[in-house]
Amino acid sequence: MDGLLIRPMRPDEISIAVNWAAAEGWNPGLSDDACFAAADPQGFFIGEFEGAPAATVSCVNYGAHFAFLGFYIVRQDLRGRGFGLQLWNAAIARAGPRVIGLDGVVAQQQNYRKSGFEFAYANVRYGGTLAQPDLPPVGVIALSEVPLATVEAYDASVFPAPRTAFLRAWIGSPDHVGRAVMRDGGLAGWGVIRPCRQGRKIGPLVADDRATAELVLSALLAGAGGGEIFLDVPGINRDAIAMAQDLGLAPVFETARMYTGATPPLRLERVFGVTTFELG
Repeated sequence: MDGLLIRPMRPDEISIAVNWAAAEGWNPGLSDDACFAAADPQGFFIGEFEGAPAATVSCVNYGAHFAFLGFYIVRQDLRGRGFGLQLWNAAIARAGPRVIGLDGVVAQQQNYRKSGFEFAYANVRYGGTLAQPDLPPVGVIALSEVPLATVEAYDASVFPAPRTAFLRAWIGSPDHVGRAVMRDGGLAGWGVIRPCRQGRKIGPLVADDRATAELVLSALLAGAGGGEIFLDVPGINRDAIAMAQDLGLAPVFETARMYTGATPPLRLERVFGVTTFELG
């Protein structure tokens, strides 16, 4: 009745959601749209009104048991007309019985609770300027040298579902730099840094301990250069918060990580940097 047409985005249209996210100040990466499309090509939705984009949302299904919701944006001049709720309901329906995660604006928690989401913890974005190390740290290798299956096995301890296609795209993107630390024949830490609309983001940054996370981070800066850096840190990982603060980074933004159903049993003490707020 209101003329809103909801349909899946084509892969080339995901850039619309990314551009709108940039306008909202979310500072997406320069290659995010291509990597996100690899995760779940049918997981991105657009609402059109009078032939033009009116609202976006994503609900990326990771396997049979977990989904992640993001890019929930309504064009500013069309807000308050119920378009967002219609698109939201379409995204929730796509997830089916899966547990759904999201990183939501803190002020919207009550609205998300109406759809069955419960607060798990805060993710805090830290930002600031970091110098490029004079020399790359010893004992760190390119992430591309690590078999993908090894990276997936580590990722399974910090993310609730397999995401092979996304990891392959994220690690392999030409403008992304990945580094890893191997210890005693196993993967002890790894991370990716990517250029964004403003500065660079490091994510994921995952490691067995703070010292290893710092080693990976230093290698990422050596490989990609210093400058303005952003790092999204789980607020319940005290070592990660302390590391960000000791680096001189300051909190600039915060989200509420929320889930429908039980909070997945993850090794959050390993998470020193979240991959993305849009896809988890």
